[in-house]
Amino acid sequence: MGEKTGILLLNLGGPATPEGIQPFLIRLFSDREIIKLPGGPLFQPFFARLITRMRLKKVMANYAKIGGASPILILTTAQASGLEHRLVERGRDVAVGIAMRYSAPAADEALLAMRDAGVTRLIALTLYPHYSRATTGSSVNELRRAMERTGIDLPLAIIDRYPTHPGYLDAVAENAKACLRTVPEDRRGRATVLFSAHSMPQKIINEGDPYVDEIEACVAGVRERIGRDQPWRLSYQSRSGPVEWVGPGTEAVIKEMAERKVRDVVVIPIAFVSDHIETLYEIDLLYGDQARALGIDGYRRSASLNDSPRFLDALADLVVEALR
Repeated sequence: MGEKTGILLLNLGGPATPEGIQPFLIRLFSDREIIKLPGGPLFQPFFARLITRMRLKKVMANYAKIGGASPILILTTAQASGLEHRLVERGRDVAVGIAMRYSAPAADEALLAMRDAGVTRLIALTLYPHYSRATTGSSVNELRRAMERTGIDLPLAIIDRYPTHPGYLDAVAENAKACLRTVPEDRRGRATVLFSAHSMPQKIINEGDPYVDEIEACVAGVRERIGRDQPWRLSYQSRSGPVEWVGPGTEAVIKEMAERKVRDVVVIPIAFVSDHIETLYEIDLLYGDQARALGIDGYRRSASLNDSPRFLDALADLVVEALR
């Protein structure tokens, strides 16, 4: 009997229903690998609940504007299905599952499903293309803890980043070029491509986290593919709380572009591989309304990768490389 490989897609997760928003936020703010709240590990759960209580009404209103919940589980399920199909077509005996960090299915549940599928080894494949200890690092650490809790001790390989993988860069550039083609031809060459990445606390970067370096390398690779003559900017979104965050902020960059009379902006959600609150609400609605109010009438967003064939081909290539 040959080896069967279990592949776990690691992602942050999101509330699948309005009722899931509160527990999702509590789990998120309880994770000291993202943010260390006052009082140490003992008081982190208390402050996580306090912050959630303070923010819940606003967050629920934001989710209501995109349908009441996050589509990330539906989209990640489609990614898992597409990846498994591609690997089976290449002659690989695999089962592809999902392990979300702050929502279901959690790592424990995902591991039990892998065991039931008869896998003999595991590959953890991050859906954060750019490594940070606050994202992939936290998800991998939780997976290892889940292996201890469940007693599922299988050989584990980890694909923890791919910011300059040619297939991934091709997938991002393909969507970016498609969006650029919607800009009127006489204005296309002057349209600014705005790469918007999720921000990180500056403290994490100062301590040696490679996230910003990998974002910048990725942006360079995409620019090579869409044309280096295209005007561009890099900004960081989803910054909140009293700590210092990596910048410049996306809101500030949009304001600056408006002051320079930029008419057309194509936003590329560079750190995200699927639609969720940061693309559907922040980029599309929050920043979109801001841009148009400031006179940027040609504001557009490049489509998220979701289950695009080129992206799934890239994921399959990464797994095949790991299996070798």
